[in-house]
Amino acid sequence: MDLFTQNTVKNAPLADRMRPRVLDEFIGQAHIVGKGRLLRRAIETDTLQSSIFFGPPGCGKTTLASVIANTTGSRFVKLNAVSAGVKEVREIIDEAERHLKLYGQSTYLLLDECHRWSKSQSDSILPALENGVLKFIGSTTENPMIAMTGAIVSRCRVFQFYPLNTDEVKKAIFNALTDKDRGLGHYKTKVDDAAVELIANLANGDVRSALNAIELAVLTTPMQKGIIHITREIAAESAQRKVQRCDEQQYYDMLSAFCKSLRGSDSDAALAWFARMTIAGVDPRIIVRRLIAHASEDVGLANPHAMVQATSAMKALESIGMPEARLSIAQAIIFICESPKSNSVVMAVDAAFADAEAIADEPVPVHLRDTHFKGADTLGHGKGYKYPHDYKGHYVEQEYMPPSVQGHKYYFPTEMGNESKILANHIRRKEETDDK
Repeated sequence: MDLFTQNTVKNAPLADRMRPRVLDEFIGQAHIVGKGRLLRRAIETDTLQSSIFFGPPGCGKTTLASVIANTTGSRFVKLNAVSAGVKEVREIIDEAERHLKLYGQSTYLLLDECHRWSKSQSDSILPALENGVLKFIGSTTENPMIAMTGAIVSRCRVFQFYPLNTDEVKKAIFNALTDKDRGLGHYKTKVDDAAVELIANLANGDVRSALNAIELAVLTTPMQKGIIHITREIAAESAQRKVQRCDEQQYYDMLSAFCKSLRGSDSDAALAWFARMTIAGVDPRIIVRRLIAHASEDVGLANPHAMVQATSAMKALESIGMPEARLSIAQAIIFICESPKSNSVVMAVDAAFADAEAIADEPVPVHLRDTHFKGADTLGHGKGYKYPHDYKGHYVEQEYMPPSVQGHKYYFPTEMGNESKILANHIRRKEETDDK
């Protein structure tokens, strides 16, 4: 390593300097790189095939790729999908083919942010993957099943990475504090346990964020009596706030958990997901739109006031905005969660629409046709129609259904909440009709 390279490494961020060089230094992801696990065995025996690593930032995807690069006997080429085009890929494939023919040496292509590749870019490496000229390692924060072309995914083994737990993040921090060659070990530091705990918690599984915070704390804290003392207060200033993960997959997962909590009548869980989505920057209008949908889908006529609460929350959001509107939204969330549940509305409308799409239409029965135009009576429109308000109880037995679906029933009131009254009314009407 020359002087200029040494200076570059020395000035690199702590998180980059502390990247593990071998598997035994790698922290986390024991489910795939623990002793005896498939990925570890493949790396140790240098038999890893094309793979995709996906997971949140700072969980070790690129780091593990670097470990593979350090341990494999193959060539290793790195690209970033944001800047690399088809031309660069073709040059890499040509060079990989030459090395394979001349030296029998395989080539790995590590592609960061691989979900950013277009279909044409992805298709450009397919022949090389199929004939074994190139091995592909993609690194992405997005779910490849959604964000990448199926042709690439089908040719790769997908490994999912998870956020590191607090103990794993703390281990990375302690390693950095004690490493004299690459870390902060050459500084005389005293770091309180509470400070490490705070940084690890605020990092939220992101080691890069944790190491950036501890490095900032050490470099900006003046010595006192020859020691840099990192307290919890200094750590809080350096870390500032919890790292919020909200990529596309995380967004949909949190929204799904929120909706399921509403349906499951768990106010605490629904509020927890509401808070996490809001802090992560999810548009609150999306959250309130889900409230309005679930007010009908999961509560419906079991408690009609749920719709009033949901639409009122939307009105409050439009009128006063955030953060004040979070109270109105929280009120609607709790109201929907604590309301009796019924899916009779969604079941009814789904069945009606299914019939409307599948069954042929027939003319509207004469007694139900429009009479609000001159000459309607000469066409027989409205003939035989019974006006319900002319009858006892403002109800009279009469056929209203489209002829092609007569006898079909869509709405079945439940015994939940207000619907029990509707059910009782249906039963009463049927009994009165049967008596006649």
